[in-house]
Amino acid sequence: MTTKTQLTAASLAGALATALALVATNASAGPVAPRPSMDKCYGVAMKGQNDCAAGAGTTCAGTSKADYQRNRWKYVAKGTCESITTPEGQGSLSSS
Repeated sequence: MTTKTQLTAASLAGALATALALVATNASAGPVAPRPSMDKCYGVAMKGQNDCAAGAGTTCAGTSKADYQRNRWKYVAKGTCESITTPEGQGSLSSS
């Protein structure tokens, strides 16, 4: 890997770790407070660690039943969502 690639990978890992830490400290069953400086990223939350949900029949924070549900989102650093890769694919700025 080049230094630039290593730096980018480290930055993305740090952003995801920060987002996960924020979720871990706010694991209520209601909506998470808006974070305008962050993006809602669908399909990247681990089971029980989503910030909220989208679509009929879903509820909010901490209620995802499986890893990487496409209709559940979590906050991530602005501009990083679509570069996050999971075993189910890339993160998305929309639930579709």
